[in-house]
Amino acid sequence: MFYELGSARITPASKKTIDNTLLPLLNSKPVSIELMSHTDSRGNDDFNMSLSQQRANSVVNYLVSKGISRSRLIAKGYGETRLVNRCSNGVDCSETEHKKNRRTEFRVISN
Repeated sequence: MFYELGSARITPASKKTIDNTLLPLLNSKPVSIELMSHTDSRGNDDFNMSLSQQRANSVVNYLVSKGISRSRLIAKGYGETRLVNRCSNGVDCSETEHKKNRRTEFRVISN
């Protein structure tokens, strides 16, 4: 699931990913999901940490709106601390490279 720059809004493409991947899993198995959200390196580090938490919370709220119990969902923002490429502070990167870091990943936690 990916985001626009500076936004925690879930895109239509990301909703489709959630609907096709997470919802069937959560509806068919008694598991919990940890949602780990990230930002690119642009912007203030503190802002990015807050934004990543807002992104994780957005996914939780979306899943709750689809009938999933909030108690089965863990939201954690990591800001820009877990970049997937070389695009750290001060490195010149393309928009495509930055976009790869603006993401939410999930991990299944068995109950």
